[in-house]
Amino acid sequence: MSQPVVLIAEQLSPATIDALGPDFDVRSVDGTDRPALLSALAEADAILVRSATQVDAEAIAAAPSLKVIARAGVGLDNVDIKAATTAGVMVVNAPTSNIISAAELTVGHILSLARHIPAADRSLADGQWKRSAYTGVELYEKTVGIIGLGRIGALITARLQAFGVNVVAYDPYVTSARAQQLGVTLLGLDELLSTSDFVTIHMPRTPETLGMIGEAQLKLMKPTAFVVNVARGGLVDEEALFQALTDKTIAGAGLDVFVSEPPTGSPLLGLPTIITTPHLGASTNEAQEKAGVSVARSVRLALGGELVPDAVNVAGGAIDPYVRPGIPLVEKLGQVFAALATASLTSVDVEVHGELNDYDVSVLKLAALKGIFTNIVSESVSYVNAPLLAEQRGVEVRLITDSDSDEYRNVIRLRGALSDGSQISVAGTLTGTKQVEKIIEVNGYDVEVPIEQHHIVMLYTDRPGIVAQFGQALGQAEINIAGMQIARRSAGGQALGVLTVDSFVDDEILDGVGQAIGASVVKRITITD
Repeated sequence: MSQPVVLIAEQLSPATIDALGPDFDVRSVDGTDRPALLSALAEADAILVRSATQVDAEAIAAAPSLKVIARAGVGLDNVDIKAATTAGVMVVNAPTSNIISAAELTVGHILSLARHIPAADRSLADGQWKRSAYTGVELYEKTVGIIGLGRIGALITARLQAFGVNVVAYDPYVTSARAQQLGVTLLGLDELLSTSDFVTIHMPRTPETLGMIGEAQLKLMKPTAFVVNVARGGLVDEEALFQALTDKTIAGAGLDVFVSEPPTGSPLLGLPTIITTPHLGASTNEAQEKAGVSVARSVRLALGGELVPDAVNVAGGAIDPYVRPGIPLVEKLGQVFAALATASLTSVDVEVHGELNDYDVSVLKLAALKGIFTNIVSESVSYVNAPLLAEQRGVEVRLITDSDSDEYRNVIRLRGALSDGSQISVAGTLTGTKQVEKIIEVNGYDVEVPIEQHHIVMLYTDRPGIVAQFGQALGQAEINIAGMQIARRSAGGQALGVLTVDSFVDDEILDGVGQAIGASVVKRITITD
């Protein structure tokens, strides 16, 4: 019997090959040589890549036996996840391989800014001796603000506290108990910006976080303060940052990531008060080796038919075919659930009702957590680290199953308690022969809305003409309403509206809609694949 073919498309460490073991036919190809890659994929069961190889729809179509695509790193920009999912191909990465490297680089940027190390080095190399020109500041007793207190944020906290700094953080999804455990004070974003001497951002790049540090936020900072971004390009508005540095609104900045990479022609590169590095967050020998070994182990699990914790699109493993279609539904419900939250989550129940009660549905709890954290932490979220993220944030998680489901064959509901004492819930199901994913309940209001990329959820007092009011507000903003459901418990009482829209709705438009109808709640829901 022939061995499964594992294709290595880029240079990987010997430890990666060792981790694969002797059970595979390991072949190599230059992933940047397109004809050679497509030819080699014809017999491949798995492919391991870094960032140079493009595993797009064409490449996936050329690999009829392909079962797993493994990216030895964190980012997946070079892998067409949607095409892979459609073809039933698992995509895995190494979500925790670079977290120490990224944390250490962040600290390196902070120290370099504080002591002008790069500029002083260049000056000395040019034959100059300007000690007084590079007088810096100590970190001792300074305030460092961390935006996003996930795993990398926690690692940075631990390292900086050795310098005797005061660490404050903004993360609406972290409980005060978790922050206290880390020795961190939670603040609102504006207060963090105005009080911090150094600000470092560690958030995922989503439509909500893109440009979250812009002109208004930079103006809140001290003129002696520094901002660092080693997370994702675009979290700091580059045009606003250039202006702030030029006007001396802030003292300096450190960037490892950019909107466009490489940032050829960026005016930021010529400024004396900025330190830049070419996306080195994961560029250590240790991170590269961890990434290779991690995905090699995932490939072994995938080709062995076992559950793959680091799969980003399908769970894999011994999951009943009747349960499997519920996985993407529950991940999306998790994203809806997180978007509805008004405070940090303290507990979540994953309720599974109906015929699914007869099956092992433990993977649905993992899928729910993966969805909940996908858009609120900076690191990649997988089936293995999602429960850890919940544990780190002090979130109690339960899986509850029963056979009761009156209107649908199966209903999956996420119900949670928040730190402000409120509760939220969202339920969904799959309907029809095409297994259409639908939201069927939001916070106790019954609806039936197919899940799309962009939704708006509103709570307001029911009265005549309300639809015309929010329709006009969205129309003026050139936002097209593709679908709408209104639910209420009594005439003239509270009504819940769930809109499906064709494009992303920014904060200004969202606030305008809420003001137009006097809504008590207006939430934007953006589903990411």
